[in-house]
Amino acid sequence: MLQTSESAQTERDATVALRAIEPADASECARIVYEAFGAIHDQHRFERDFPTLAAAQQLTAAFSAHPSIWGVVAEHDGRIVGSNFVDERGPMRGLGPITVDPGAQGLGVGRRLMQAALERSRAAAGIRLLQDSFNVGSLSLYASLGFEVKEPAAVMSGRPNSQPAAGIEVRPLEEPDFRACEQLCLKVHGFERTSELRDALHVPALSPFVAIRDGRITAYATTLTFFPAAYAVAEAEHDMRALMLGALATVDRPASFLLPMRQTGLFGWCLDEGLRVVKPMTYMAIGEYREPSGAWIPSVLY
Repeated sequence: MLQTSESAQTERDATVALRAIEPADASECARIVYEAFGAIHDQHRFERDFPTLAAAQQLTAAFSAHPSIWGVVAEHDGRIVGSNFVDERGPMRGLGPITVDPGAQGLGVGRRLMQAALERSRAAAGIRLLQDSFNVGSLSLYASLGFEVKEPAAVMSGRPNSQPAAGIEVRPLEEPDFRACEQLCLKVHGFERTSELRDALHVPALSPFVAIRDGRITAYATTLTFFPAAYAVAEAEHDMRALMLGALATVDRPASFLLPMRQTGLFGWCLDEGLRVVKPMTYMAIGEYREPSGAWIPSVLY
């Protein structure tokens, strides 16, 4: 007897069980992150977000151990086949990375993992994520779950041609700067991300910077060399430009950050400075969303 599509979906869902992630799951989740992202990037001939398994292991270990990041795994026949995370460090919730084992497609795992994250986040003011624009499967899934497209974005890489700008001081962020940075983020976005900024100050791979004009902080970034964790805000475009030039002049790594491309002046300036587009991404949101008032860079979460 042939099953209807609805009953078949019910049967598939019944074979997938969800539970909270545990530290012991990190290794298997990292393998899936590495293989799932690698498969879709290789298919579309884009650079891998996780070029090595070790890179995926660092992320899953950090996320699964963080007290303000919630994780969920999906199991099929007792085997982990996917995971998802919710960043709960601020009033907005950032979802991802969500990954499903390439060998477990068609079981409804991705939808179940996203539904669990949405249920977890239902009391939040808003929920955000960024997805690879070339991944039409995830784009369709998120749209079907209520996410709305807010911004086209591009991962930018390279080193600027120009020297640091005159008249704006750029220096490493210090703990006394948190209050001013919080007020700046509130001004630009209407919400703060201070807990995330505090974390960035204590992660060796990141390098938070501030830009100071007329004696006050007018821009800051968690980092500008690792796009998954790089978020920045600025009062104006020239403050963001100065922040980029000053911060990148002090590090030996190329730029790596996400840029919403509707900031046409800033996008064009980055291209003129010699930065290149690595890949396109789509910024999506559920719930509260306000057009930013100033220049901004999102992390891979929001």
